Amino acid sequence: MDKRDEQAIEAVKAYYQQDLSQAEVAARMGISRPTVAKLLAHGRARGFVTVEIHDPRDDASELASRLEERFGLACARVAYGHAADEAEAIDQVGRIGAALVVQLVRDDMSVGISWGRTMSALASHLARAPRQGVRVVQLKGGTSYSERATHDYEIMRAFCEALCAEPRYLPLPAIFEDTATASIVRADRAIARILEEGRGVDVAVFTVGAINEEALSLNLGQLDRGEVEALLRDAVGDACSRFFTRDGVVAAPAVDERTVGIRLEELRARPVRVLVAGGRVKASALDTALRMGLATHLVVDQDLAAALLERQGEASPSAGGQRRPPTDGNTCQFSR
Repeated sequence: MDKRDEQAIEAVKAYYQQDLSQAEVAARMGISRPTVAKLLAHGRARGFVTVEIHDPRDDASELASRLEERFGLACARVAYGHAADEAEAIDQVGRIGAALVVQLVRDDMSVGISWGRTMSALASHLARAPRQGVRVVQLKGGTSYSERATHDYEIMRAFCEALCAEPRYLPLPAIFEDTATASIVRADRAIARILEEGRGVDVAVFTVGAINEEALSLNLGQLDRGEVEALLRDAVGDACSRFFTRDGVVAAPAVDERTVGIRLEELRARPVRVLVAGGRVKASALDTALRMGLATHLVVDQDLAAALLERQGEASPSAGGQRRPPTDGNTCQFSR
């Protein structure tokens, strides 16, 4: 070790360990500031000091890549950072989901949408991106019989305004009181036409709901107490108000027959299916939905992504290591 090495070690200790500025190191060592900069560079080159950067976006990017591989997704995006609460997580997912929707939708496409808190967040972040000949189709009714609101109209309006699209409203409750009424409604020519358009959309954008006492889908006044208790017992989640069990089958066939809107097998047949979800509470429902093949594209927050992988027996990525350049966990490629 020569004198230059010794000076470099003294400089890197003062700069990195004692947090002195280069000017302060120069004053202490009796040398110029440019010389300090050269000594620091020499110290790094000789391995006297190493700099490790921990970028949380790298973890999000790796999580997205692993989700794509695990669930056979065309694209996964993970909102980086750990949200303080579920509301913040949902807002983060909405922001990234909105950007993804704008990238996916092209002229003359039809876009089917559902409602829910995450869909509301996504709609609120949609930037104006005019398209020609786009139709936005409501995949399920959103009329509520309770004080809880679905905000289905506001979500539809936000999509249509952002994309300059024509709306196809479904001004109905998602679940009717009896099968006979639901059958009559489905037979109406105007409703039947919208349902047919929903079954044929190019892009479906939807969320999944976790099943608990506070779930919006259970609190719209469309189910009696016995049905709610049965769903709490048997269902793990819902997509477009179609309840499913942990095994991915219809949780309540009688309720499903009273539901007007796209069916799970019809949703699964759409070529592009964007599933957006936020909050660890949705891990079980989302895990099942992904195993059912309901999504081709996924947008989740970082905590939910980690929870999904933990359910598969995979650990979350460490902060260090070499990873791809991150962009909000974006690992997607788009064809034009």
